[in-house]
Amino acid sequence: MMQSSTRVVRRLSHCHPQRLRLSSSSSRVVRAFSSHIKGASQAGKGPIGQDGRHEIWREDIYDHDNEPKMETRVKRRDGSYATLEKLRGFLNYERNPEPYRKPLERILDWEELNPVEDHEYKHTDLEKKVQAARCMDCGTPFCQTHTGCPVNNLIPEWNNLVYHDQWREAIDRLHQTNNFPEFTGRVCPAPCEGSCVAGLIDSPVAIKHIEYSIVDEAWKNGWITPRIPQERTGMTVAVIGSGPSGLACADQLNQMGHKVTVYERADRIGGLLIYGIPNMKLEKETVQRRVDLLREEGIEFITNANIGINVDVNELLANNDALVLCMGSTKPRDLPVPGRDLKGIHFAMEFLTANQKRLLMTKEGTLESRWEKDNFITAEGKDVIVIGGGDTGTDCIGTSMRHRCKSVTNFELMPQPPMERAKDNPWPQWPRVFGVDYGHAEVQAVFGKDPRVYSVMTKEFIGDDKGHVKALVTQDVEITAKGPKAMEGSEREWPCDLVVLSMGFVSPESYVIEEIGVDTDQRNNVHAVYGDYRTNVEGVFAGGDCRRGQSLVVWAIHEGRGAAAACHRYLKDKRDSSFDSSNAMAGGAYHNLSSLSPRM
Repeated sequence: MMQSSTRVVRRLSHCHPQRLRLSSSSSRVVRAFSSHIKGASQAGKGPIGQDGRHEIWREDIYDHDNEPKMETRVKRRDGSYATLEKLRGFLNYERNPEPYRKPLERILDWEELNPVEDHEYKHTDLEKKVQAARCMDCGTPFCQTHTGCPVNNLIPEWNNLVYHDQWREAIDRLHQTNNFPEFTGRVCPAPCEGSCVAGLIDSPVAIKHIEYSIVDEAWKNGWITPRIPQERTGMTVAVIGSGPSGLACADQLNQMGHKVTVYERADRIGGLLIYGIPNMKLEKETVQRRVDLLREEGIEFITNANIGINVDVNELLANNDALVLCMGSTKPRDLPVPGRDLKGIHFAMEFLTANQKRLLMTKEGTLESRWEKDNFITAEGKDVIVIGGGDTGTDCIGTSMRHRCKSVTNFELMPQPPMERAKDNPWPQWPRVFGVDYGHAEVQAVFGKDPRVYSVMTKEFIGDDKGHVKALVTQDVEITAKGPKAMEGSEREWPCDLVVLSMGFVSPESYVIEEIGVDTDQRNNVHAVYGDYRTNVEGVFAGGDCRRGQSLVVWAIHEGRGAAAACHRYLKDKRDSSFDSSNAMAGGAYHNLSSLSPRM
């Protein structure tokens, strides 16, 4: 049998319908198309098929021993099909991150935006390899420098490992720099992609998608297991706060052999990860899975522990060799305008926390009607206005949509960003450009328009005869050298039943700082020099948003790791000095004994 007459291409199991054609060598070739993914930016364009993945041919060929062999060819930008390769991957293949589930599908539940296993949008292992093949393996990878990833993830290295199907080695490399890639892979805005060298002239590598694919693969295959330290130093550390910085700090210190106890004032461990980020962005079982692992590794967690309220700071300082503050920045920025005291106006964290607590209690079967009546904040059937943008503003929009709100509008003080980088925003800086996040896409899908209104500021709130907000008045603003300036005569009235203030956070809450006695900087954050992390109080360190100010989860992890390293150096010096003192005392005693006995 001639080899040229036995070449058969098999269609993929996920592709339909199929179209047949004959090649010049009388080969049968199956060109396969699958269902269209609405919302996939490149679906049906260039090498991306209607199923949202690179089109492929799978071909049965026979080797020299006349044995059948499967060969897979991937469509390139020039229209040709060839075996997957990495040398020119950034030229041959399109950026194609895994898409979220459809907006009209996902607003009906509280499940994660990312498609689950076996979902029609879930990328195949081959598509993940195609995306990893786009990594240029740069001589100077800006993605992992200070302009990109704060934790300095070894991005080109684990991209290359994914390309070579070495997933287990990839998670080991990822864990070298990032304690919790399952968190950052879902909630991080990916500054690494903004500084990707491929993004200079083309679309950046889909780094975020590859990151969470690696860690998901690791959890699925049981590669992430407890790492119990073989030796203990005998030193004890208390970490205040169980958000991403506190957990990262505790993880690092525990692996160094110290005994770590984490104190959390809420009823669950996780801080921002549990109550500040809604379930559709980060499933809480994902957080709990990591917390359970840390507990197995020897970290002790204490909840409902409010430092200075029901936990004595002096006891903490006396009973531990060091104390690390990772409290976050939890004091919200307020809007002191007329009518602010009306009912129906809430801070974003009040809104998001109440919603997440209700979801968790409903799932556990512990929800009580009295709690729901007294604490739950619903947007159902209401005209909602979210004041302030950013990730938290988007989360409030997405939560309102799942409550079945009547309408939702989002006010932003700044003007609409440009569609492309401005001249004062060059690569590799984070691109300050217009984008559509998940919440905006959901409003667009349901109400037919983007919810954002730019260049406006709130002048006053208007209430009804029951003291509840019923409308607010805005003014258009222009940005001047001295800051935003209200434009006279531009007042507009907007009906609203619920107002959510999402204007960021200004500082950590002061009562803990005052109780411990640490110094603060001009922004009322804990004063501790970056890289050193020591406060003015002996043995007390600070890291995360409480030191740096409000920032990203990935920056919190970086700060937690840095504070842990500084604390470890302090503990090592403390132990060494204690050991030297003990030796000196022992040496003196033996010296006295030797003076009494000539044989000593």
